[in-house]
Amino acid sequence: MKKPDYVYVTYIATTPEKTWAALVDTDLTREYWRDPVAGCARTNVSDWKPGSPWKHVRADGSDVVDIVGKVIESAPPRRLVFSWARPADADNAAKHSRVSFDIEPYGEKLVRLTVTHDELERDTDMLTSISGGWPKVLSNLKTFLETGSALPAQAAA
Repeated sequence: MKKPDYVYVTYIATTPEKTWAALVDTDLTREYWRDPVAGCARTNVSDWKPGSPWKHVRADGSDVVDIVGKVIESAPPRRLVFSWARPADADNAAKHSRVSFDIEPYGEKLVRLTVTHDELERDTDMLTSISGGWPKVLSNLKTFLETGSALPAQAAA
């Protein structure tokens, strides 16, 4: 039985260009993409060209890679799609899921960001993992883009 797709929609007082930059700029991802329990920031590393690898790396100096994948689609500043897998499953495409970021202007001063994480039936534990993670990351992203600072670790936990 196919597991459902995970979809998260948020509205952010920013521009598509700033949203795009926050998704692909290594220094910016470090500001809001973190594990609130461990307090460890993460960065997303790639050149963001279709076919290129990307990795989700701990920014604590350990260089531990938590997630890997390949860029599937890159259309700045509107759409970014990449595969998503645990490093142990990097060579097993049957275990990869897919993440899509759709960035749309909404009115004059807002962006509608839709994050879709699908093909989750390929890894039966991934839906549980991402269901707790995406809301924290995307709340941090929204706060970061609107205020210049991510939520404090305890607020994001």
